[in-house]
Amino acid sequence: MRIDILTLFPEMFSGFLENGIVNRAAKKGLVEVALHNIRDYSTDKHQQVDDYPFGGGAGLVMKPEPLYNALKDVIKDGGDKVPVIYFTPQGRLLNQDISNRYKEKERIVLLCGHYKEIDQRIRDMFVTDEISIGDYVLSGGELPAMVMIDSVVRLIDGVLGDMESALTDSHQGKYLGTKHYTRPYMFEGMAVPDVLVSGNHKEIELWREKQSIKLTKERRPDLYYGK
Repeated sequence: MRIDILTLFPEMFSGFLENGIVNRAAKKGLVEVALHNIRDYSTDKHQQVDDYPFGGGAGLVMKPEPLYNALKDVIKDGGDKVPVIYFTPQGRLLNQDISNRYKEKERIVLLCGHYKEIDQRIRDMFVTDEISIGDYVLSGGELPAMVMIDSVVRLIDGVLGDMESALTDSHQGKYLGTKHYTRPYMFEGMAVPDVLVSGNHKEIELWREKQSIKLTKERRPDLYYGK
């Protein structure tokens, strides 16, 4: 998979891309990430990328010219076959289904906005999907882009050492994930549930399923009962 990121702050991605799952995936040749500074595509000698909104109001809007030039250059011959994802509080909430769908793509383009918004004409011309990571507002799309990259890349075959681990995560199925324990058996007076050391795999799976259902009912009743 190739991931192109359009941003005003490429330096924000340095630590994220140089460590962890994404870095390991890149070293295995499973993922290629390319950063593109939107400011480099400005036609203004001062590399201005924002201006006041028509109609007045507070805040600034990212100008269409730099975004247009950047997207045209990055997409090139890909045309409408390349998904362009824009991160905005107005977008649909990122979930596991979305991540599962995008991990099948050979290439995706992530557009990180800034300021109040980006010019709507760019959204109309290029953007194929708009994503939010929660009902709150951030200063830009860089953090949501990192969240989505991590959630997608870890699902690609060969990235994780044990793919079954990803397939049993919260939100991968109907319920939230279950409780987990590791050594030592006794810690600060608290023991591991006996069923987990019983060796009875059928009983262990039944216990884990019950815990998942219980957690889902308590913490995300909307998932259990339906919205």
